[in-house]
Amino acid sequence: MSAPEKSAPETSTQRASKPDTRESVVVTTAPGVTITLRLWRNPVAGAPVVLILPAMAMKAKHYRALAGALAASGAQVATCDLRAQGEARPSLEDSPNFGYREMLEEDLPALIAAVREQFGVERVHLFGHSVGGQLAILRAAAEFGATDTRPSIASVTIIGTGTVFWRAFGPRRWFEALSQIQWIGMVSRVRGSWPGGVLIPGPMAGRVMVDWSRHSLTSHYRPAGTELDYDALVDRLPVPVLAISLADDDLGPRSNVDFLVRKLRSASVSRWHIEGDSPITHRGHVDWLQDSALLAPVVTAWMSAGTLRPDLAGANVAGEPA
Repeated sequence: MSAPEKSAPETSTQRASKPDTRESVVVTTAPGVTITLRLWRNPVAGAPVVLILPAMAMKAKHYRALAGALAASGAQVATCDLRAQGEARPSLEDSPNFGYREMLEEDLPALIAAVREQFGVERVHLFGHSVGGQLAILRAAAEFGATDTRPSIASVTIIGTGTVFWRAFGPRRWFEALSQIQWIGMVSRVRGSWPGGVLIPGPMAGRVMVDWSRHSLTSHYRPAGTELDYDALVDRLPVPVLAISLADDDLGPRSNVDFLVRKLRSASVSRWHIEGDSPITHRGHVDWLQDSALLAPVVTAWMSAGTLRPDLAGANVAGEPA
């Protein structure tokens, strides 16, 4: 299913771009589709194993600092790209069109299985940023809703992840959210891909953006081609969830994260909203990664204990009821 890959010797060009020479594993997730895992091992017995799922159009390499900080906090970590992004093959230009269903029902099961195999554990903690958090929640819901498999997901942490339902944004942003996201969906439907621009700067597969825009219009999770009722599965999801929102996040604001959390009726949710009095000073949708060293100890401790600890990293992590 998966095999370790040793990095080739660096050329001067590769050194200039600072390639990640960490241990890697290439995973075949579907016929002709491969995604590379990068591994941060930790010799501490019982260390939680974390798989980081990136945001739209963000490559796995952008999460190196987070992965390193989680490892320094006592976790074992794997990073990956989403299908057709970064090191995944084929590239977006050469890939057949795909949507949420392929990522949820083909890629993530294979990646989680490979992470379990590499680290020798039964369960994996998912850490998802933005759409990566949506995928983490939906994959966990699908897995726990299945009757023929043993759950392999221990918990889900999400950051900058909320519903993109247009009415979840504040009333002043309703028109903006409705018009921009539906424009992205329309362009993606007509072109077969999203070239990048409004809201999502990088290119994305067309059906991913159509699924995304449909969710924004209806608030329901209905990936094209799936046989699963994701809304019902999310309602019954029993895993612990840490939901983090950021005061300066325009793409995943507090109201949208709260809307998503209300859908998690059966989950044990810990809620952390990072505001201006926090030592975490980067509180935007992406720039929070610059404060990974402060955020990671809190997340790792939560994964191990199931509760937020305000004494770690000097961070203000006072939780609030979901």
